[in-house]
Amino acid sequence: MKAGVLFSGGKDSSLAAVLLSRDYAVELNTFVFGPGRILPAVERAALALGFPWHVRIFGEGLLARAMDMIRSSGYPNDAIQMVHRYALKELSTHYRVVADGTRFDDRVPMLSRDEVQSLQDTLRCSYVRPLLGFPRREVDSLVARHLQIICGETGNLENGDYEAEIREEFRARGEDAGKYFPPLHEQSLVIGMTST
Repeated sequence: MKAGVLFSGGKDSSLAAVLLSRDYAVELNTFVFGPGRILPAVERAALALGFPWHVRIFGEGLLARAMDMIRSSGYPNDAIQMVHRYALKELSTHYRVVADGTRFDDRVPMLSRDEVQSLQDTLRCSYVRPLLGFPRREVDSLVARHLQIICGETGNLENGDYEAEIREEFRARGEDAGKYFPPLHEQSLVIGMTST
């Protein structure tokens, strides 16, 4: 059975894909806001993992909606949650099993139990979070066993994270994304698999 994994190219979504591949035919899915967006580093990460990779485009207007939410609240959390829910819903139109790399100690994006139940009931899919029981320390330990990664600050490291594209759009419109997003937010990018 296929499982569609939301994939940023980072360590969490990559590890989730590796763990799921024991029982599912994993396919990686990266969502972008614009059809012209090219993500060669994310494509290389997918190739390193050896799973099929798809780029999917969010519906028109979602980026503007996310930006309006961020401007209104002054913080990105609600907008990132909204975009993540939308990605899961869209992914469920392609797969009966959808998954992501959310961890035990993640705050955003993180669906509540009620949201997960509603998603599964209304969309008739199974939403799997293979890292949900793992705190960051254990995720990092598993990553070290399975993946080769590089780390860097958001905006300086190419990946398929929603936040990066939203930040870019703020800059393109002449706005300072730094007044909404934390100043230092480390991201990761998979560059290979370990030999084990």
